Amino acid sequence: MQEVAIVGAGELGGEIAHALARRDLAARVRLLDPTGEVAAGKALDILQVAPIASFAAQVSGAADVMRATAADAIVIADRAGSPDWTLDELLLTVKLLRSAAARATIVCAGAAHRPLVERAVRELGIPARRIVGSAPHALAAAVRALVALEWNGSPNDVSLAVLGVPPDQIIVPWQEATVAGFAATGVLDDSARRRVIARIAPLWPPGPSALAHAACDVLACLFERSRQVVSCFVAPDGADSTRSRVVAMPVRLSVNGIAHIERPTLSGAARVAFDNALER
Repeated sequence: MQEVAIVGAGELGGEIAHALARRDLAARVRLLDPTGEVAAGKALDILQVAPIASFAAQVSGAADVMRATAADAIVIADRAGSPDWTLDELLLTVKLLRSAAARATIVCAGAAHRPLVERAVRELGIPARRIVGSAPHALAAAVRALVALEWNGSPNDVSLAVLGVPPDQIIVPWQEATVAGFAATGVLDDSARRRVIARIAPLWPPGPSALAHAACDVLACLFERSRQVVSCFVAPDGADSTRSRVVAMPVRLSVNGIAHIERPTLSGAARVAFDNALER
């Protein structure tokens, strides 16, 4: 079983630690925050639930973020208390963690972490396959719920991805979306799809619980406990000469990070919208 370090014991960090433990995705979960008492307190609260929720993960809290050096994956969350970390503070933390835990994949769990992924790759030289932002996966779940409402069915029967930059440059590749195994374009008419698109922007940013479960789904894929395709913020690598901006894309993950970026077929209008999202 793997070890996960969560940097930040704020509301999001605590939710991620609890969700990880309940799902037994890691043998050890370290909740790390400069306010060590808060991290240790939240870790103790989670451990006290273990006999009732029947999970065996060892959860601990500490103030020293360098305790993440043995982690298989590092999750960047939010600081306990306020204000939250600035982007420059997060970059410095990521730089220190990367030098001490080079084999770990970094999952940026916050809704505002797209610039962090971008600058970490561009300025710190972190391999693009080794850092992702998990928030778009939470947005994709919300969009599936909207589609299910239009169809009067269950979100579990809806399969789709989101691309682009939320909240205003999100593209849904309807040609490859399905509802109960049928093409979404056949199940939902144009007006229904327009209603779904119109309601996406207000869904951003997702709340801490949705972001936490999205991060856990991404970790499950990294640990090869799931073969799910997830929508993540991903940076362009050397093989991707068509873009220079970090955007949401559907990806397949493995223990080594991003295994493959899926590139859905886009209609003319969606292709134009996606190209616009790639522009800085």
